[in-house]
Amino acid sequence: MATYMPKASDIERKWYILDAEGQSLGRVAAKAAHILRGKHKPTYAPHADCGDYVIIINTDKAVLTGNKLQQKAYRWHTGWIGGLKEIKYDKLMAEQSDRAMNIAVTGMLPNNTLGRKQATRLRVYKGAEHDNAAQKPEKYEL
Repeated sequence: MATYMPKASDIERKWYILDAEGQSLGRVAAKAAHILRGKHKPTYAPHADCGDYVIIINTDKAVLTGNKLQQKAYRWHTGWIGGLKEIKYDKLMAEQSDRAMNIAVTGMLPNNTLGRKQATRLRVYKGAEHDNAAQKPEKYEL
């Protein structure tokens, strides 16, 4: 039996909407990463980019369980000497909840050229309105 090798011309991409209202930030991010990679399709191949587009709405209404809002922090380095930056998740979720969701999803994708390409198909919005109505996205149940 031969291994299935998906071709770029055979891949059909759909648009899905995930509503993060009342949902855990990590669970929504995990489902989004799953769809972006294409693991929900029977034609999935780990070496091919066969995932779909994902729109995440209502990120300002996503929740973090336990004490994560006060204790968890996002850290990054600017590249300059002494340039380690940190922001707590209570401030991040209050001011930039779309960025927090984007960080969570991209952290669940592979750290290579394939993962960076898949991350470009993610759209994240704080509120319920989005700019992608022309693509006729389908609601994806979590």
